[in-house]
Amino acid sequence: MVSLKDVAQRAGVSIKTVSNVVNGYQHVTPAMRERVQRAIDELGYRPNLTARHLRKGRTGIIALAVPELGNPYFAELAGAVIDAAAEHDYTVLLDHTGGRRDKELLVCQGFRSHVMDGLILSPIELESADLLARSETSPLVLLGEREYDVPYDHIAIDNVAAARLAVGHLVGLGRRRIAFLGARRESAREPAHLRLRGWREELTAAGLPAGDDLVVATDAYGREDGARAMAALLDRGGRPDAVFAFNDTIAIGAMRALADRGLRVPEDVAVVGFDDIEEGRYAGSPLTTISPDKEAIARLAVDCLVERLAGPPPAEPRRARPGHRLVVRESTAGRS
Repeated sequence: MVSLKDVAQRAGVSIKTVSNVVNGYQHVTPAMRERVQRAIDELGYRPNLTARHLRKGRTGIIALAVPELGNPYFAELAGAVIDAAAEHDYTVLLDHTGGRRDKELLVCQGFRSHVMDGLILSPIELESADLLARSETSPLVLLGEREYDVPYDHIAIDNVAAARLAVGHLVGLGRRRIAFLGARRESAREPAHLRLRGWREELTAAGLPAGDDLVVATDAYGREDGARAMAALLDRGGRPDAVFAFNDTIAIGAMRALADRGLRVPEDVAVVGFDDIEEGRYAGSPLTTISPDKEAIARLAVDCLVERLAGPPPAEPRRARPGHRLVVRESTAGRS
């Protein structure tokens, strides 16, 4: 294995100079930096990141805990977090909670804290009181739709505005009976369901019905849940002419149920999803969807952790709002 000493001998400089170059210190002259870098390239030297982190009292590992790695959105987000962490020489430990409160609490309270420097968590069931009771001192960054009044960084797009954009698109197409699929079953939590709130606000502003008869709750957020929700909605009677789904997998399941009932997308029922997963682009009717900036979400989350690990921590928690956009495809626009 090539060492700093080997590089120093090849470049004809001190080990300290090589260390300064490897660690990016600014006071090294351009000529000296080029000389050391040439020796690094010739010898194929690779920094010992583990040793570097240990010298700082770190493990070099951050954790990402999401509800379900089998969900394409979280799989794509995890890839973006891994890429962002690598730019800071961090490795990512992945965990999934199943959206269960007990597992979210376990992760949040420091389970595996001895092997990680910080945590990025996308919670579903945790409440503000759970987070305020956290005794673990390692940095925590929150992702996702839930809003919390807690002293932790939170990275999330503006879900209300994004939902209004999606519903406004359907209203602009002349759709007048627009359903929402994927509400949470616990009615007490519904005010925190920001996408549902955006759906209701946009329909109310347009003078269109936004009653509970157009809302279907689901147990989870997968394709089967979407198919069941769509079938249940159709069984109620008073068929909608459009659907806004909590996420793309629910939307894809809903389109399957519509096809099974002999209904066409978008001619009979237009469908909009949320997340812009790759699968949606290749559905039978490519899916119109809200596309969050996943790379920005990942980068901001990792940057927040790294900033807090470097210290001193910022006085106030960050509330970052990455961008989003509406991607119009055939599930609302039809074939040109």
